Amino acid sequence: MVTKTLVIGGTGLVGGHAALYLRSKGSDVTIAGRKRPSDVPVLSELPFIQGNYLNGDFGKEILSKFEAVVFAAGSDVRHVPVGQHADEHYLYANGQAIPEFGNLAKQAGVKKFIHIGSAYPHIIPEAISFSPYVRSRKLAADGLTSLAGPEFHVCSLDAPFIVGNVPGMIVPMFRAYIDYARENLPIPPFAPHGGLNFISTQSLSEAIAGALENSQAISGKAILVGDQNMTYAEYFQMFFQAVGNGQRLESLGQDHPLLPRATLFAGDKVVEYQPDPAELALLGGYRRDDIQNAIENLVTEYQ
Repeated sequence: MVTKTLVIGGTGLVGGHAALYLRSKGSDVTIAGRKRPSDVPVLSELPFIQGNYLNGDFGKEILSKFEAVVFAAGSDVRHVPVGQHADEHYLYANGQAIPEFGNLAKQAGVKKFIHIGSAYPHIIPEAISFSPYVRSRKLAADGLTSLAGPEFHVCSLDAPFIVGNVPGMIVPMFRAYIDYARENLPIPPFAPHGGLNFISTQSLSEAIAGALENSQAISGKAILVGDQNMTYAEYFQMFFQAVGNGQRLESLGQDHPLLPRATLFAGDKVVEYQPDPAELALLGGYRRDDIQNAIENLVTEYQ
């Protein structure tokens, strides 16, 4: 296992979980983010570097201290600055700045670079031409993997909908899902049409560890990771079940405040896939069928 690892976006859900998991496997992990995670005790114990890759805060001097970088700071609708056009932000922050950051890491002597990308360019490739967000994710993965070489192993792990928790961290989206399942929100019980693949933070962290362990074999690849295919009704139903609400959810052709159409890039389609068995093996065979467990842990954590 890698000795010194920097997790960019390590104060967030995906990066934070990965940082804790890698540390549990023996890595010397430092997290980086825009602000110190002082409200999440398990993360505040880790070495921390404050900064934003979009501001050029991580120079070669910092990056040269690490053998590996895990990049979990891609931009989506939550990260668009006030007053900036979302599409312009995605294309710059993901499509341009992430590959530039990867190249900087390569120049600094980093040996392994794992990027957490998006499943959308794989599963709805037609959207690359008309969705700047999906195109930005494709540009990020392609730009990074093109940097691969004998001394720089780089891989993009392209994930679908991610579900999970870091102890002590409250993610507003999951807080809302749980409140909804408990009927504490003024929204009738239903789900929008459509569905997708879902993966837990635990499965994804195991895949990240596997990618670092087997970096040479997967270098230059953009790998589609995933776990369970579900309709959005089945997904919401798991939250209702986990809080003890036996109400059955209908799937309706209308917008849902907690899964708005604007964030569902596959629209109302049910998009299903299975991870490639050979790639799954290269990533160490991360756990499967983990979504119910992840949701039950969320409900327990958010009591």
